[in-house]
Amino acid sequence: MEGVSWWDAVQFCNALSEREGLTPVYELSVDDERAAWDASANGYRLPTEAEWEHACRAGSTGARYGPLDEVAWYQGNSEGRIHAVGARRPNSWGLYDMLGNVWDWCWDLYDAEVYGTYRVLRGGGWADEHWSCRASVRRRSHPTFRIDDVGFRVVRSVPPPRP
Repeated sequence: MEGVSWWDAVQFCNALSEREGLTPVYELSVDDERAAWDASANGYRLPTEAEWEHACRAGSTGARYGPLDEVAWYQGNSEGRIHAVGARRPNSWGLYDMLGNVWDWCWDLYDAEVYGTYRVLRGGGWADEHWSCRASVRRRSHPTFRIDDVGFRVVRSVPPPRP
């Protein structure tokens, strides 16, 4: 999915959670631009920035988990458009398009002291230069903006083991 705001993404997470009988993770007040995360909830959510990078690297230590043209759609090979997920090589954990194609929204605020409610984007997009498509690059955007090279992934927390 692309061209969605951060608010669209967190609302989707809650709706998907409810549809599957899970407890929604987010308490949202769009009018007040407030969002709270219930860490005890078992529903779908956006990854944190650290979780996103961990998943992107998949145990690798370099800037990318493979040669750029093999793993990502970016300005140099995208022909100026988004591509279907899974057309490039996945990382070693089987995750596709962690780099390039679209930026992924993360839960985290970018820098609240400077940017207020702006949220973190990770991964690089189809319109970006090669240097933007690497595991450590981050970008920010206002949570209400819908941008054509921005999408999201959903994750679920693993429940703690029962005694």
